[in-house]
Amino acid sequence: MSSLSPDARGVVERARAVFSREFGVPTWTALAPGRVNLIGEHVDYNGGCVLPMAIDRSCVAMGRAAHDAPSCSIIATDIGETIRFDLSQLIAGDAGSITEWLRTKRIARGDWRSYVVGVYALMRGQFPGGHAPPLDIVISSSVPLGSGLSSSAALEVSLATLLEHAGSIALDPVRKARLCQRAEHEFAGVPCGIMDQFISAMGRRECALLIDCRDESAEAVPMPGASEAVVVVINSNVRHSLASGEYAKRRATCASAKRSLGISEWSELPENSLGSGVGDRLTAEELRCARHVVSEIARTTAAVRALRRTPIDLAAFGRLMNESHASLRDDYRVSCEELDAIVGIVGSVDGVWGARMTGGGFGGCAIALVRPDAVPTLTSTLQRDNASRFSVACSVFATPACDGARAIDLGS
Repeated sequence: MSSLSPDARGVVERARAVFSREFGVPTWTALAPGRVNLIGEHVDYNGGCVLPMAIDRSCVAMGRAAHDAPSCSIIATDIGETIRFDLSQLIAGDAGSITEWLRTKRIARGDWRSYVVGVYALMRGQFPGGHAPPLDIVISSSVPLGSGLSSSAALEVSLATLLEHAGSIALDPVRKARLCQRAEHEFAGVPCGIMDQFISAMGRRECALLIDCRDESAEAVPMPGASEAVVVVINSNVRHSLASGEYAKRRATCASAKRSLGISEWSELPENSLGSGVGDRLTAEELRCARHVVSEIARTTAAVRALRRTPIDLAAFGRLMNESHASLRDDYRVSCEELDAIVGIVGSVDGVWGARMTGGGFGGCAIALVRPDAVPTLTSTLQRDNASRFSVACSVFATPACDGARAIDLGS
């Protein structure tokens, strides 16, 4: 516990208070972080490279052997809801049967309960004989829901990590990330890329993670020290209802653009090739989406080069962030008025190298790369100028790059 940040300790204590009241003393505790994507937006499902980092906002799963085994109880403290199920009702790997079971329980796909049942069902197949440990579990999280900070992956990975430790098994982190992604696809009905689960499972302190989504390889990239620069997260606290539908449309448009171009991977196209007649084969919408994907893949590569220079080229990284936001706003068209305003306000503050929306878009969060002494001015400027334009106040926090999922010893 002593090694945890104040935010993580607060999440653990909230979970422990409910656990003590409902179940007694917990035996195992696991934590998994949310994430921000520094650059490489909407390219994970397009086979490009992304550069996320784990953040100091996390989900905690706490458990002990179930009192009424093989029945399990899982309590989500932050929303005051519970699901109870018998493990014998979950057939490992049989998504159709479990989806039907969820339907009989009137649990919609995408409800938090569909995520945890999916993870539990798939984790059964990782144990000898398919006998996952029946647990009573309490879940608590500081990752804001619907913010684009990957609260769902933090939930999935924290539960999978808890089951690992309760069952005395150790999964390869890549395998665990894929299992959690599969749970999101098959049970929650969200066709997400692998980025969120990867960084939640494999994040590393003081590093971002360069993930090549073609082969799912990953490489740690050191971030600037805390005295040089910090990442500031600005939550717009708005989420527009068109987000999920537009996400699916963009994904479908990218797929049709590749077919029109006769390519299997976007990496086959040089960055500037779409303006040389190649783009004539595309519809206007396909061309906009293709232009974003190709340029964003190139920006991610350039951003990693900037971080690896000696000294780190923070100005170059910031320019690439600004260019990324413009591309997401104008070509991919997944930003919104609130995010554009936040990025504009942040960009006017001295000591900010760059800013961009992060996540799926249409609300949620923006991020900025900021000189440490400029954070108070940035915060006060945002609170003043954003409040004068919108009825919903934004919230701001600075975060280091954090470790990924791990077990927590409550006694230390």
